[in-house]
Amino acid sequence: MGLSAFFFYVFAILSVLAGAMVILAKNPVHAVLFLILAFFNAAGLFILLGAEFLAMVLVIVYVGAVAVLFLFVVMMLDVDFAALRAGFITNAPLASLVGGIVLVELVMVLGFAYVSPEVAGVAAAPFPTAGSGISNTEALGRLIYTRYVFFFQGAGLVLLIAMIGAIVLTLRHKPGIKRQSIAVQNARTPEMAIEVVKVEPGQAIVPSGETRG
Repeated sequence: MGLSAFFFYVFAILSVLAGAMVILAKNPVHAVLFLILAFFNAAGLFILLGAEFLAMVLVIVYVGAVAVLFLFVVMMLDVDFAALRAGFITNAPLASLVGGIVLVELVMVLGFAYVSPEVAGVAAAPFPTAGSGISNTEALGRLIYTRYVFFFQGAGLVLLIAMIGAIVLTLRHKPGIKRQSIAVQNARTPEMAIEVVKVEPGQAIVPSGETRG
């Protein structure tokens, strides 16, 4: 079995296991950690396919957006931060395990070119444009912004609507908090904003506007 096949089985098995644990994990923190592991393994599979651009996008965009995802989980499920801080030691072994697996995979990927340079060269060549001198990133850019530009803009619009919807669904208005209303401010008159109180000598003004001696 060659190195490419070995890495494929490693990434594929870990991706399936991490994806299953994302669903089975009861703790949202554990689910997010397994989701990060699944993203890294999927990025490794993209690298083996020669789609290095998709691999980097998966790591930078999706793994970077996990923090936002975790924020929405906290807002929707009302996770207690105090309980999370108290259970930091409990979650440390699982986080160390996930981090160790990701570290080992990164070391394996970095050492891939040194162990078998010819296989690394083949994997780095984009299949749709092999022999044309065009990189994978440039080929994707030409397709996305020419032939599929409307689909690309439509996908961006759908994501924008989804983001606004998630914010609206998770937005909670707490009672007793003053909020700015431009319409109410513009409709104010001097009579509404100013109150003239006649104060007699020896009297004081109380918050209700009444006077007392």
